[in-house]
Amino acid sequence: MSEYMTEAMKAMNEKMAGQDFDGTAKFDVKDEGTFMLDSTGAHPGDEAADVTLSADADTFRAIFEGDLNPTNAFMSGKLAIDGDMGMAMKLASVLG
Repeated sequence: MSEYMTEAMKAMNEKMAGQDFDGTAKFDVKDEGTFMLDSTGAHPGDEAADVTLSADADTFRAIFEGDLNPTNAFMSGKLAIDGDMGMAMKLASVLG
């Protein structure tokens, strides 16, 4: 697993600390790989999920660091979402 993916999962776990997330999400990071998010937190994986978010590493980094609003990333075409939009909106409220 790349250093970026390890950092991304750590950042996601920090953002999700204390949050109640009852679904599954897959983060597909272009040229890096995938990781999953569920009620246990972020972890390596590539399973089916309620929602899949796809973007390049720079976009995800900006979202995780709070420099880019997930909704703005989606509206500008930097972030692709496939699956349950309600679940994506729930994630956006935590990340944004």
